[in-house]
Amino acid sequence: MSRIGIVTEETVDFPSELIDRHGIAIVPVVLTWPDLAAQAGENTFQKMRQLEKEGIKSFGKTSQPSPREYLERYKMQLRTFGQVLCITITSKLSGSYNSAVLARTLLTPEEQSRVFVVDSLSDSCGQALVVLKALDLIAAGMEMEAIARKVEEFVPRVHVFVMFSDPKWLETSGRISHMVASLMRGMARLGVRPVLAFEKGALVPSSLKSRAVDTVMVLFKQLEKDTAKAREAGRRIRIVITHGDDLEEANRLKEMAEKNLENVEVSFVNRINEVVGAITGPDTLAFAWCEA
Repeated sequence: MSRIGIVTEETVDFPSELIDRHGIAIVPVVLTWPDLAAQAGENTFQKMRQLEKEGIKSFGKTSQPSPREYLERYKMQLRTFGQVLCITITSKLSGSYNSAVLARTLLTPEEQSRVFVVDSLSDSCGQALVVLKALDLIAAGMEMEAIARKVEEFVPRVHVFVMFSDPKWLETSGRISHMVASLMRGMARLGVRPVLAFEKGALVPSSLKSRAVDTVMVLFKQLEKDTAKAREAGRRIRIVITHGDDLEEANRLKEMAEKNLENVEVSFVNRINEVVGAITGPDTLAFAWCEA
């Protein structure tokens, strides 16, 4: 029997080949959006753009996974692995962590002793970095209790920055207020755009950038500034980049980082999943970094 398996949600933006390679069990998150489902397109973002073109003003609703969804994945992983580590989306934006913890209590006492749950305090690219860290520790042969403890200690060291094309999707989902969304749109007309970041699990404005026409350049400058001390000290930086169906811009950010910043490794570039994407909207660009 293999040592340790991972459970996480659909909100993690992890390449499918890595999910398959490591046998990661994915908990689905429900997106209800009939108008979107009726649109033609290869992914959620293309369908969202089509809705805008047709003037259809509807928005999707997401619902957190039930404890049963986690319970099924725990049992599935326990048939293959000796122990299971569940890494959830931030508890500040979703009740998924509570569902994951509750599901653990529905296992037998012996099974409960083999399952550990950690709140990533992030999602998308940040959640992906937490999963990558767990995989590194598993590969290093550490014991489960030590892995869970080190992952929890690692979570605050993950830094996520994101820029949105239009705040209306965030506003409709309730992640930001109408007043904040209106303020963001007004500032954008003046060439001022916010960079948002995760702080203690919540998405908050991090800084305001003037003349912020080029999203890639703004985020590159943020990355350059944010990682300067670590790079100057010779520490290696691991990065994950995610995007709202704009692979060209995401790859441009990757190339700029790898070409211009020393000790930097972009682990992968991935499209934002449909659940998070329904909230962030098309052309969103984000990156997460940590000291490797």
